[in-house]
Amino acid sequence: MFNRILIANRGEIALRVIRACREMGIESVAVYSEADRGAAYLALADRSICIGGAPSAESYLNIPRIIAAAEVADVQAIHPGYGFLSENPEFAEICRSCGFEFIGPSHDSIRRMGLKTEAKIVATKAKVPCVPGSDGPVDDEAEAQSLAKKIGFPVLIKAAAGGGGKGMRVVRDEAGFLTAYRTAKAEAEASFRNSSVYLERYLDNPRHIEVQLLADQHGHVLHCWERDCTVQRRHQKLVEESPSPVVPENVRLKICESAVRLAKTVNYHNAGTCEFLYDPKTQEFFFIEVNARIQVEHPVTELVTGLDLIKWQIRIAAGEKLTLKQSDIKRNGHAIECRINCEDPNENFRPSPGVISNMVVPGGPGVRWDSHTVPGYRVPTNYDSMVGKLLVHADTRDEAISRMSRALRELRLEGIATTIPFHQILMEDEAFRSGHFDTTWLEREFMPTFKDRRLK
Repeated sequence: MFNRILIANRGEIALRVIRACREMGIESVAVYSEADRGAAYLALADRSICIGGAPSAESYLNIPRIIAAAEVADVQAIHPGYGFLSENPEFAEICRSCGFEFIGPSHDSIRRMGLKTEAKIVATKAKVPCVPGSDGPVDDEAEAQSLAKKIGFPVLIKAAAGGGGKGMRVVRDEAGFLTAYRTAKAEAEASFRNSSVYLERYLDNPRHIEVQLLADQHGHVLHCWERDCTVQRRHQKLVEESPSPVVPENVRLKICESAVRLAKTVNYHNAGTCEFLYDPKTQEFFFIEVNARIQVEHPVTELVTGLDLIKWQIRIAAGEKLTLKQSDIKRNGHAIECRINCEDPNENFRPSPGVISNMVVPGGPGVRWDSHTVPGYRVPTNYDSMVGKLLVHADTRDEAISRMSRALRELRLEGIATTIPFHQILMEDEAFRSGHFDTTWLEREFMPTFKDRRLK
């Protein structure tokens, strides 16, 4: 086991790893930018090192500075968290070539899974169903337009690299195809320095289902059941829950087994997530991508399974075997996560950075608050707007929704606008409570009436 780990990230996930290290008797080294200097969570690490200015390029994305900090601190391993360099194959390769274990998959697995077109080839080999579309990137306009007609409209244009909705366009008819194609390529180039895009059939009204995986370096791969991440705005997840309220048990098993097959095909190890689109009408599911890292929403799985996924990441990276069998991973009750962002939902989710003047955190049975914020904390403008994750666990989904409503009423982050009111109203919505919604429902039906709603 490692004696000392450097955490190449910030905020909530850095604190999450610091806590896991403390419980495992491992020293933790936190890095920080000038924007995060003085953040309270840094004091919980055994050591903290400044790695540069506020812009990510000067700090959390600066590989030489992170490696230099690891060398100065004499660590054995580096945990990348999520975002930033967590799915950068060059970073994983450099870490290992410099003698630091990268707490994540091999650089080859990250590279193969990072490009969605390559991931689809692997999925096909593993006999995992994929959304019908192009076999790889389509860089010629005439070829792309011809293929779109063959696939049939509506068609989805997607960037081959990256995610988060960047370089993604839905085209519903041939007339708008070329404009959308050129726009998607330009956005992909600007966001990922890779203009490659591919095409696939656009599924109307799907659910977004993802499977949490754990795989050791000895060939053992286990699934930790699924999460439903269907509540999204502009392809960004806002609420996650487990189990999915709409997936039948026989289909749930098929989806999870498909994810395991895919991971074995690429000799994947450490934690990862296999994402699918699911059609409740036909009960078909289609592979879309692999996230070769820990996810923001990993605590949802922890609450229903009782596992500590961060600790398992560290054990696997240290070469330990999974001591669990698939039959050991049980589902218990229902968990829901609400992402609390410093955004104003009444102003089209406009970012609202500033100082948290007062803060009240909810408690009680089955309530979990994952956040690095404290009263007096200044939310910086340089990074993601998420300031915390509020999670609940209960015996049933209805009870979990009621518990979340209660916890949201208790949660107070004063001084900044947050998405707390949005989540409060969402928990009261009849469509959400029924479980019958899809990935575009929030923007299509919920948000147009949001400003007119009041809490009951």
